[in-house]
Amino acid sequence: MKEHNSSTTARVVAFYRAVESNKPENERICYDPYAHHFISPKISALKKKWLLTSVNMRIYEWIFPGVYAYFAARTRYIDDYLQWCLDHDYQQVVILGAGFDSRAYRFNQFKDRVKVFEVDHPATQGEKKAKLAELFGALPEHVVYVPIDFHTQTLSQRLLESGYNQKSKTLFIWEGVTFYLTADAVDETLAFVAKHSGSQSSLLFDYTYPDAITGTSPLKEARIWRKFAKKKGEPLLFGIQKDMIEQYLAKRGFTQVANAPHEILHQRYLIGINQKRYITPMLAVVHATVKPD
Repeated sequence: MKEHNSSTTARVVAFYRAVESNKPENERICYDPYAHHFISPKISALKKKWLLTSVNMRIYEWIFPGVYAYFAARTRYIDDYLQWCLDHDYQQVVILGAGFDSRAYRFNQFKDRVKVFEVDHPATQGEKKAKLAELFGALPEHVVYVPIDFHTQTLSQRLLESGYNQKSKTLFIWEGVTFYLTADAVDETLAFVAKHSGSQSSLLFDYTYPDAITGTSPLKEARIWRKFAKKKGEPLLFGIQKDMIEQYLAKRGFTQVANAPHEILHQRYLIGINQKRYITPMLAVVHATVKPD
C-alpha cells in the first residue's frame, strides 16, 4: 500500500455505500448512515446532485460492471452475519483493514457488551478518528483503535498489546483486503485467528479467483480491476480457486464453511426492484468457524 494514498480505496467504497444508502428504503440493498461523512467535500457535493450522481454511477457501471452491486450486497451480507453473531453472544469483534467501516457505531449492541478492535494503517485510522471525534464529540469507549505498520509489526503483537482477549468468542471481519496480500500474508492472518481466538470464534472475508489475479478472466471488470489496481500501486496478488474454499479453510483450522458467491448474493439481496441488477461473478464472501481444539 502506498502510505500517502492509504485511504483512497476506503473512500471509494464509502462513496458507494453512501449512494446506496441515499436510495429509498424499498430500493436500497444496504444502509450506512455514516458513510457520507467519510467522502471528500467535492464528492459529497456531487452526491447531493441526483443527475450528476446518476451519470457518474452509469459511467462506473460501464467501466466496472456489477462491482457497485457487489459492494452493496457484500455490506448487507456482513451486516446480517454480524447481527447473527451479536445475537449469539459474541464478545469481541475485530475488523481487519477497517478503513471507514461504520459498524462499530451503527450497531447498538456494541455499546453495551461487545468490544470492537479496528485494525488499520495509521494514516487511514488517524483520519477516521478525527472525523469520529468531530461527529460524536469524543471517540466511543467500546472501540479500540489498533494502528499497525505491517512492515515492522505483527497482528498478534499489536492486538495483544491493545487488550485483545484470545479466549473470548470473537468475530473477525476482513472486508476488501485479501486480494491485495500475498498468499503467505493471508496464511499468517488465518493462523492467528485459528490459534488465538476463543471457542466458536469465526472469520468472515471476501476473496477473488486466480484468473482475476493472472489476467486470464473473461470478465471485463476483472481485467480492468487488475490494471487499475496495478496502476495505483496495489496489485492483485491472491485468489482462491472456485469450489476450493471449503478445503482451503479446512486445512487452515476452520470448519462450518459458508460460501456466498455472486449467485447467492443475488438471490438473497438483489430482489424486487433490484432483481435485474447485475452483480459481478469475480468476487465471493465466506464465513467459517474456528475448529475446536
